[in-house]
Formats: sequence, C-alpha cells, structure tokens
Amino acid sequence: MGALLRSPLHDTHVSAGAKLVDFGGWEMPLSYPAGTVSEHLACRNAAVVFDVSHLGSVRVEGPDAFDRLQTALTNDLSRIAAGRAQYSHLLDEQDASVLDDVIVWWHPDGSLDVMPNASNTDRVRSAIGGRDTTSERAILAVQGPEARAKVSAAIGERPASVPRFGVAAFEWDGVGGTVAGTGYTGEDGVELAVPVDDAPRVWEALISAGVAPAGLGARDTLRLEAALPLHGHELGPGITPLQAGLGWVVAWDKGEFRGRSALAAEKERGPSRRLRGIATEGRRPPRDGCRVSTGDTPIGQTTSGNFSPVLGHGIALALLDPSAKIGTEVAIEVRGQSLPGRIVKTPFVGKGQPGVGVGSPRRGGARVGVPVRAESEN
Repeated sequence: MGALLRSPLHDTHVSAGAKLVDFGGWEMPLSYPAGTVSEHLACRNAAVVFDVSHLGSVRVEGPDAFDRLQTALTNDLSRIAAGRAQYSHLLDEQDASVLDDVIVWWHPDGSLDVMPNASNTDRVRSAIGGRDTTSERAILAVQGPEARAKVSAAIGERPASVPRFGVAAFEWDGVGGTVAGTGYTGEDGVELAVPVDDAPRVWEALISAGVAPAGLGARDTLRLEAALPLHGHELGPGITPLQAGLGWVVAWDKGEFRGRSALAAEKERGPSRRLRGIATEGRRPPRDGCRVSTGDTPIGQTTSGNFSPVLGHGIALALLDPSAKIGTEVAIEVRGQSLPGRIVKTPFVGKGQPGVGVGSPRRGGARVGVPVRAESEN
C-alpha cells in the first residue's frame, strides 16, 4: 500500500488540531477539536469550510469535448451552457449501475471540468478522455446560510455572487480561481477551486472572516440529513439511477449514452428496489448494511445510517422493496438487536425547518434532496 496522498492544506489541518483519516487514499480531516456535531450545527446555522481537494478533476477541452461527455454521461449538457454546472452519472454498459456520479463545471472559456469521486478519477478519465488536473488545484467548499456573506467579507463579492449551479472565474489578492454555486450539505454555498500554492492563504482568509473549519465527518451527516446519495452506499455496483430515485439525471431524449439499453430495460420492467428514508426512535443510530423488515418479512437493507444532530434521533437511507410505502413501520437489525423505525419522506431535514437553509441542488433544481455532490467514501 502506497503512502496516502495529502491535500495542499495538510499542514494547515495539522496546525488546527484536525483528526486525519484515510479517505479514498487521501489523508483528510475527519473533524477538528470542536467535534463533528458542533461542525454540523455550525453549517446548518452559520457557515463552515470543508477541504475537498481529494475530489478528482478531469479537464476536457477541444472541439469534441461536448460530444464526448454527451455520449458518456446520462444527463444532457445541451440543457445548460458555458458558465453553468450539471450533475450526471457514468453507467456500467452491462447493468446500468452507477460507476460514478460526477459534477461538470462548464467554464466560461468553453473548457469542461468533470469532477469524479476520489477513487474513481482514473475510471472516469478512461471513459471520457481528458487530462487529470487534480494535483493542480485545491477545492474549498464553503457551506451554510451565512456562506455567501462570509465569502464576500473574506475574498470579495465576485465569488460570493455566483448563482446556484453557476460557474465563474474570480481574482482575489493576486489569486486567480474558479467558483461554482455547488455543494453537498443541503445548504446554500459555493465551492472554490484555487491554485495549490494559494490554498492556505484563501483558507485563512475564510477562517478570519468567521467561517468555521469542518471535517468530512460532518459533511457525511449533513448530506445524510439532506438525503443526498453517497457513492459506495446509495450508488455503486448493482445500483442504478432508477433504484436510487435519480431518474431526473437521465436524459432519455438526447440520444445514446453509456448504459442506455440496460437502463431502458430496467425502466420497462420496473426497478426491483427503491431508495427510501427511515426515521428511527431514540438516539441510537442505525448503520449501513443492516437488514430492514416489516414483521418477520425482510424488505431490504440500509445503505447509510447515523444520528441526526438537527432532529435528535436516528435516520437511515435504505434500498427497499418497491411496495414499501411512506408511513410503514419497520425494524432495522443493528448488531443483533431490533431498532424500530418508520419509512418517511426525504429529505429528513429541509427548507422551512428551524436553523436550516434552502438546500443545495449537486451532483439540478433548487431543493434539498437534489444531490449537489454525491461522493464516494473510498
């Protein structure tokens, strides 16, 4: 096993007392001394910054760039234009399972950055071509209801004013970067791509403006409250966009794309399972990979589970028999014990709840529960 890759902000995280863990072959901050729950609530009520430099970046450019992405990915780039971003899927050609879910940043100059999950960069690049530019930039995700105000105070109005799912260039104090109105928390916010050498200075400017540092632990509990899928859990081998409830990512009217035939066959017969939300009783958290039953009848398995800091009880996502309806009482088997729950609408936490923002559209619409960056933990 080779040495773990390190973010351009590694030393900054160490100095801040971050707990570092292996995340997809990268040594990344799981949490800071304030702790995951505190970081989670800071995002819901104010603003935090995540280092997500482990995400991949594949630059695709040239006269055939648009066509290459159109035939490789499920969504339709013609629905947007330069200066916009779009969430899409790369499918397995045989069974239409999601090999990766990506965000596409279409730069104003016409080039496109496809952003895969950490461990899937080579897989995506082999499908679409392009150049791996991951090592050339750091990515800082500033999220929360106060995110744009804090970004404006730290590095100027230009990066703070990018529209939701917009993509723009910006300059601050000699630093040239790209900003997108995307994220993965169920909150409003932006993601900043900056040169590696400038990343610590941008990070410190954000911290000085009152943005709290947050680790990937809080990012996971935030995305779960917003019911955003995580590759390797709600997406991955054997899981199609239709099973995950993400049929809106598939542009059936655009022509051929990888995996279309297999996905069309599943659409015709109907998915054998469907992603649902489950709210459990008490503070004990459900986990992924747990059997879900109604009475003595197994109906599926959890894909993610944790304690919700906002709701004060456990929540889970699960792939269940399509006959399972909202309101159904279920039991989740957690380490040999039965945890009572109920199938509920998702997102678990969304617009209109105290201390919660309007949500983020990743990895199309302006509602919580439309993924802005569904990513892998591998």
